Amino acid sequence: MMSSCESVEQEEIRVAGRTLCVPSVKVCNQTVVATGKWLRIATIKDEELVEGSLFNDPAIFVEEIKRSPLPVDVLTFGQKLPETAPKYDFNFCWDNWAALRITSYKSWWENQLPRQTRTNVRRAAKCGVVVRRAEFDDELVRGIHAIYNATRNRRGKPFWHYGKALETVKRESATYLERSDFLGAYLEGELIGFVKIVYVDQIATIVHILSRAEHHDKRPTNALLAKAVETCEGKGMSFLIYGKYFYNGSKDSSLTEFKHRNGFEELRFPRYICPLNAKGRLAFRMGLLSDVKGMIPAPVTSLMRRLRSEYYSRCDRWKQRGAAGAG
Repeated sequence: MMSSCESVEQEEIRVAGRTLCVPSVKVCNQTVVATGKWLRIATIKDEELVEGSLFNDPAIFVEEIKRSPLPVDVLTFGQKLPETAPKYDFNFCWDNWAALRITSYKSWWENQLPRQTRTNVRRAAKCGVVVRRAEFDDELVRGIHAIYNATRNRRGKPFWHYGKALETVKRESATYLERSDFLGAYLEGELIGFVKIVYVDQIATIVHILSRAEHHDKRPTNALLAKAVETCEGKGMSFLIYGKYFYNGSKDSSLTEFKHRNGFEELRFPRYICPLNAKGRLAFRMGLLSDVKGMIPAPVTSLMRRLRSEYYSRCDRWKQRGAAGAG
């Protein structure tokens, strides 16, 4: 049987805010990219944003990857929502989304939110925060750029997008525009927060949500999420996805708690793992494909996060003192 894949090309992907060029091939109409050094792992580019089925037959897809010129040892892919029960005969592990099932804005507001979150949304309005749909233009890009560069560190570590050039921000923000919405939180006409939502079939996915730290007391992020739910209801979406519910096995993060307070819940789905050669099979048997960070005890990860946060806070203070001394 002839392979349907093409020659190896270079494809841009973003990992932790950095743009990387990685090997890729087209297989069964999907762009498959290879990442990793010692162990090369194949994934479908932007898998969670692909519309329709990932492939007609996963067994054929796996065989096509094996025959492709892409140098990979393991293929991994997730099962698409709303199907969450395993349906393919491959090894898998459980992955998760932070998911909000959309029925109606009224139901979300009255039945899924604690009183404090409703108070925060009202507080944003009382403070003069206005949330509305924003056109993707140079004004919005300048506002996003200003938000990125307002804070060097976020959540106790260097912020991925800090220091990026305006043109870079524009290029990276312009993906999937034909099925995206930008919502902006404005205070006296200034953009102080934004969310980008990409629509995938009946699923709405938050690909970025961010507000200026100095306006945290006005709760613009809560107001953005409220507008996002209202927008999703208007478009007939079934789910709103806000990244993972748990990252690296950590179940006590402030981000997870924030998602929970805004009505999001853990939605587990199978992520399939398909070794493609002897190295891949050995890595699978040795457990090298497991989430190593998730295996670290929670008290240890909490301590590591606190130490990291303190380290970067001290670095900022040293830089500020150095700048003051130089001035």
